[in-house]
This record gives sequence, C-alpha cells and structure tokens, in this order.
Amino acid sequence: MTMTDGKCHDVRVAKEDERLDFALLPDSILSIDKAYIDFEWLYSLHKRKVFFVTRSKINLNCQVIGQHKPPTRKTIVRDDLIALTGAQSSRKYPEYLRLVGIYYEEEDNYIEFLTNNLELSAKMIADIYKARWDIELFFKWIKQNLKIKSFLGTSPNAVLTQVWIAMCYYLLLCYIKYQTKFAHSITELSRMFREIILDRVNLIDILSLNSTTIKRARSPVPQLALF
Repeated sequence: MTMTDGKCHDVRVAKEDERLDFALLPDSILSIDKAYIDFEWLYSLHKRKVFFVTRSKINLNCQVIGQHKPPTRKTIVRDDLIALTGAQSSRKYPEYLRLVGIYYEEEDNYIEFLTNNLELSAKMIADIYKARWDIELFFKWIKQNLKIKSFLGTSPNAVLTQVWIAMCYYLLLCYIKYQTKFAHSITELSRMFREIILDRVNLIDILSLNSTTIKRARSPVPQLALF
C-alpha cells in the first residue's frame, strides 16, 4: 500500500514501482482500470514479463492482425490480436496486444479488455478484471466500518498512523476469518469484536456466536468475589 496526496495521479505511483518496495516480479498479473493506460509504462511491464489486464478505451486506434483463438463461449464476442496504429501509442507499444470482448447478458453490457497475456483463456482474462472490483469493495468497507473519514489528528503522522491501524485491523480480521472458517461476514466479525473489546473472553467462544448472542461469551478466568 502506498499513500499520496490527492493531487498525485495513480499511474505516477505505479510508474515508480521499481524505486519502491513492491517491485513487480515476472509473471505477476496487474488488474488495472483505464486510468492506468500509459502505453510507455505498459510496454515497460511487458519487457519485464509482467502481465496486465485493463479495460480498453473506446477511442483506441488499432488494427486487427488476426484472431487469437476462436471463441468457445457465446458470451465471448471477440478475441483478437491487434497492433496499435496511433502515432504516439504505436511508438510507445510496438508489439501486439490482445483485445477480448465479452457480453454480459445479465447486465446487457459489452466490455472489451486489453492484455498482453496470450496464454490464459478469454473468460479468465475477464474474470481477472472482474476481481479488481474487490478493491473498490475493500475501500468501501474501510470507509463504512473503520470510520476512516474522520481523523483523530490532522498532522501527517496522525493521519498516516490511523490509516495504517485501520489496515492492520482489517488484515487481522481477514486472517482470523480465514484461519477459523468463520461463517459470517467481516462486518459481523468486526461488530462482535467491538462489543467485547474491553472484556476478557475466549476467542473460540466469540467465533461460535454472532453479534446478537455475543454476551454469552465466557471469561477464561473465573471472577473472584469479595465477602
């Protein structure tokens, strides 16, 4: 995770990944939206053998070189190899790209995806981009449940500290849910911890309950009474 001020464009941070701690390894797959389409940067990823999947822009200037593979599903409208024909884009990305078109019948929506991966199926390419929506859901959950909109302090250190605490808390919740196979949602688990945060109770007892029965959790140490 990298944090910047609101004036910094996302793709500027992505371009600096080699100077940051998250340098991308070969065979990594980036699922990115159209804001990251910078063909010079995308070609630098390709030369480093890093794959990317993104939405294609409507005004993309390209020429169809040939069909990548015949569509195997009726929802796959196209799966073509293309070459960029724009004066700048063709210079910045001189090699072939793959253009996959998928029609989502339930939503009555047609979407085209651009990728440099020639091995995965067209459906898998679409699924990789669809998984990117989990990022949006993650930020929505953070804002709704961890009260990240209101900060306890206004200094850079106070703001960054609160953001990192929220991230660590979310990751701990995910880890507990995954390791214990907790049946309910992350939100439910967060509510339960909020209810017993100042009580000393068994974690196993908590995970067998829900937010309405959380008061049944027992203290691991019997309470002593004075007479």
